[in-house]
Amino acid sequence: MPLPHILLALLVTLVWGVNFVVIKLGLAEFPPLLFCALRFALAATPLLFLRGPMPAPLWRIVQIGLLLGVFKFGVLFIGMKIGMPAGLTSLVLQSQVFFTILIAALLLGERPSRRGVLGLALAASGLVLIGLERPMGDSLLAFALVLVAALAWAFANIATKRAGASDMLRLICWVSLVPPLPLLALSWVFEGPQAMAAAFEHATLVGYGSLLFVAFGATTLGFAIWSFLLSRHPASLVTPFALAVPISGLLSGWLLLDEALSPAGWLACVIVFVGLAITVLPKGLFGRLLSGSSHPTPGP
Repeated sequence: MPLPHILLALLVTLVWGVNFVVIKLGLAEFPPLLFCALRFALAATPLLFLRGPMPAPLWRIVQIGLLLGVFKFGVLFIGMKIGMPAGLTSLVLQSQVFFTILIAALLLGERPSRRGVLGLALAASGLVLIGLERPMGDSLLAFALVLVAALAWAFANIATKRAGASDMLRLICWVSLVPPLPLLALSWVFEGPQAMAAAFEHATLVGYGSLLFVAFGATTLGFAIWSFLLSRHPASLVTPFALAVPISGLLSGWLLLDEALSPAGWLACVIVFVGLAITVLPKGLFGRLLSGSSHPTPGP
């Protein structure tokens, strides 16, 4: 992969990691369900400029939109609102990798490799340690909600695979049309019209800027670059860069929000990250990285 493309991949991982901090800032000014609805409404606007047919059947787009917009991000934003730190969220949310492997094994008959099972078990132990590190009360509930969001993301991954769309940017824009109305209805019922109106009345440039960054920076720009890279390089070379998202999320949470982790918490994060690496990195690439080779090649 040429250096400019490597830098683009690193830019995306930086944007997606910092995005968790930006979400935290936005949730300080908007109720979570309303913030999520507005995010997807804005993320759908590139459809005004994209030409071409619908990238998947309508029912599949609705399915993915509900799984991603309502059950993943809606629950995720609630979890972050009630106390889940931004940096830790970026890591725990990656448990979607393991949920996806398990669901694919059950529904699609895709048996994980021994290395995948090892990575899954290792990362699961790290997540348990993180859960034990969280104090009882709202923070434990927030941790559980992020796990539920990761599970919803895993089901969305399976639905996306079955959709068979080749243009991920077009798909994500179409999918973004689905969540706003259900989320607005849920916000009206559970957050209340007064809270919704007050959010618009009192929101600052930070709140609106957060909304724009999450919608266009993390979603439109992020998926556009990611789709560009996947169209020009093997997925086995591109997808491992996603492992840098929790790193940038944890570092940005620490630097920008002063989110501190205990030594046991950092140890748990390392365990989860190693488990992710074992699970996600291609076998040949993982082996070469461990051996110090400077010329990794994609593996099966």
